[in-house]
Amino acid sequence: MTAIIDYGAGNLFSVKNALDYLGIVNIITKNADDLRNADRLILPGVGAFPDAMRMLNESGLVGVIKEEAEKKPLLGICLGMQMLFEKGYEFEETSGLGLIKGSVKLMTPENLPVPHIGWNKLELNVPCGLLQKGGEYVYFVHSYAADCPSENVSAYCDYGMKVPALVFSGNVYGAQFHPEKSGEAGLEILRKFAAL
Repeated sequence: MTAIIDYGAGNLFSVKNALDYLGIVNIITKNADDLRNADRLILPGVGAFPDAMRMLNESGLVGVIKEEAEKKPLLGICLGMQMLFEKGYEFEETSGLGLIKGSVKLMTPENLPVPHIGWNKLELNVPCGLLQKGGEYVYFVHSYAADCPSENVSAYCDYGMKVPALVFSGNVYGAQFHPEKSGEAGLEILRKFAAL
């Protein structure tokens, strides 16, 4: 069972639809016991870092997420990935979940617009459980990017700067792109996550 965490700021149903399409048993939930009983967790997210962290803190699920991430796979998607880091700097400095070292800062690509919207190629940095080779094109929508150690970056994309696209640390994974909107390449990443 895969639990999609509902804290009020996620693109829940597109993730659920992708899992349903793949035949992966899942539930959208805000119940702590559901998270404890699940085999793996997905933390989606859309919007601004401070608002999402406030809603996540108010949900009362932060402690459970941190505990469960030590025992089972957790995948953060888009803003959900950004929240896995120690801090974010969107509008104001905000503490994240601290599950991966690093922070999230405004993108500063050379001669390219922000936000970064559209398809971009994954360039393999370090193989991980979700990605063993690069070259896949996946779909991005974001203005902020992770600043983190290279050993935690499975893949980058090039957008006038090296943007960490897929990150990991222990059981914790984060996709800056939207696997649920990235065609077969994204579905394959969700398949691999479900097999962890």
